[in-house]
Amino acid sequence: MADLQPVRGTHDLLPEDMRGHRHVTDTARHVALRYGFEEMATPIFEFTNVFARTLGDTSDVVTKEMYTFEDRGGDSITLRPENTAGVARAYMSNGLAQHAPCKFFYNGPMFRYERPQKGRLRQFHQIGVELIGPAQPQADVEVIACGVAILKGLDLYKETTLELNTLGDPESRDAYRTVLVDYFSGHKDKLSEDSLNRLERNPLRILDSKDEGDRELVKNAPVFSDYLNEASRDFFKALTDGLTALDIAYEWNPRLVRGLDYYCHTAFEFTTTALGAQGTVMAGGRYDGLIGQMGGQPTPGVGWAAGIERLSMLAGNAPAAKRPVVIVPMGGEAEVKALRIAEDLRAEDLRVEMAYSGNMKKRMKHANKVNARFAVVLGDDELAKGVAGLKDLDSGKQQEVPLANLAQVLAENA
Repeated sequence: MADLQPVRGTHDLLPEDMRGHRHVTDTARHVALRYGFEEMATPIFEFTNVFARTLGDTSDVVTKEMYTFEDRGGDSITLRPENTAGVARAYMSNGLAQHAPCKFFYNGPMFRYERPQKGRLRQFHQIGVELIGPAQPQADVEVIACGVAILKGLDLYKETTLELNTLGDPESRDAYRTVLVDYFSGHKDKLSEDSLNRLERNPLRILDSKDEGDRELVKNAPVFSDYLNEASRDFFKALTDGLTALDIAYEWNPRLVRGLDYYCHTAFEFTTTALGAQGTVMAGGRYDGLIGQMGGQPTPGVGWAAGIERLSMLAGNAPAAKRPVVIVPMGGEAEVKALRIAEDLRAEDLRVEMAYSGNMKKRMKHANKVNARFAVVLGDDELAKGVAGLKDLDSGKQQEVPLANLAQVLAENA
C-alpha cells in the first residue's frame, strides 16, 4: 500500500489538524485586516524566473529545493517556495503602482524539497503580510506590530523573542561586503564548499551557514553595524524608537542577515525555544530592491512570513468545534420529517447531524460518538403531538419541545 501513502514531506490535514490551521489563519486574517492588510492570493505555481531571478542562482532554494518542471507548452514552471516574489510579481502584473501603498495578507501552501523535520514539510503553509510603497521606517514598525498582534491573538507572544538587525542601505552593504570578503578570503582553507562558492557572489550568506567550521569563523567576522553610514543609522534608530513607543521589546542580533542584495535596512525574526531547539516562527525584513530586480520600477517594500504548522504546534489545541445537534428519527414518517427539521435548524446556524440507522440505542450511541450537545428524538408519538423529545446529553435530562420552538430553544442552549 506504499503507493497509497502521502508523498514524503507531505501530510493530510484531517479535521483536528485543520482546526489548528484555521485557528491560525482566521486569527491572522482578522488581525491583519485591522492593520489594513487585505487578503489576496497568487497562483501556486509561477514561471521559474520569478523565483530564480529574485532568490539568486546560488541560493540553496534555487539550486537544491525548488520543485521545477517543464509544462506541456515547454515553459519552465516552479511551485512557489515562498510568496514575496509572487506578490511582487502580482503588484507589477496588475499595474498596482498607481494604488500604492498596497497592503496584502496571504495564506497558503509553499513547496521546498528539503529534509522533512518537526514543523517543516515539503508542502508547508504560510501566512504573511507585505507592505509595498512606503520607504519610511514607520512602515517597518507597523509590519512588526501587526506580527506582534497576531502572536498575541494566538496567545504566543510571550513565548517568542523579537530579534532585530539592520542591513543598512546599498552603500553600507557594499562597504560591509568588501571587508567580509577580505576576512573570509583569509580563511579559505577552513570554509565549507558551499561557502567557498558564495564567497565572491553572495558572501553575506556565509553568515547563515549551518556548517560548524563556518560558524566558528563567523564568530570573529566583522559586524555589519560597524560599517553603517549615517542614513542607515538614522533609519535603524527611527525603527527602534517606534518599537519602543509601542512597548515592543526586541534583542539586537548583529548576525541576523539576509543574503540577497535586494534586502536592506530591517531584518527581524520572532524565535522561540518552546519547540525544543531555538526555531523561527516568523521572519521578515525590508526588500526595497526586489521589484526593481524583477524588472519593475524601483519600489520599497517590507513584510514577513510565518509557518502555519509551527504556529499551530505552538498554539496547541485549537478552540473546540461547535458541538452538533443530532436528530434521531424513529420510523418512516419521522425520517422524512427529520430532513426538513435538519435544514431549518441549519438555517439558524446550528450544526446538525443525522442518526441514520439502527435502533434507538445504536442511534444514541452515534450521538455520543460525535460529542453531540443535544439529541432531538422524533417518533410517531412526538409527531402526533407536534413536539420533539429534546435530550440534554450532558445532564441526561429530557423534555418535550414544540417543533415550532425547537430552533429557538437549541440556539439558546446549544
